Amino acid sequence: MSKHTQDTVSFKKINEEANETRRILVEVFNALEEKGYNPINQIVGYLVSADPAYITSHKNARNLIRRLERNDILEELVSFYLKGVK
Repeated sequence: MSKHTQDTVSFKKINEEANETRRILVEVFNALEEKGYNPINQIVGYLVSADPAYITSHKNARNLIRRLERNDILEELVSFYLKGVK
């Protein structure tokens, strides 16, 4: 049986990795848009389900997004969205 901890784990990401995540997300977004999909809906579908079929293979977008860990994508999105809050 695993032990659960109440301690908060600190996580820091290297800026270079964040830049790569951002670059890939933009490329995937553009490829989805070019194919006539709603990029936000498709990326959310991928993040929620882990099913790469939500991402088009146009311009190698499916392979690009699969290079990233989903938690890295989520971290980048949350960071971008909340940056101006504080």
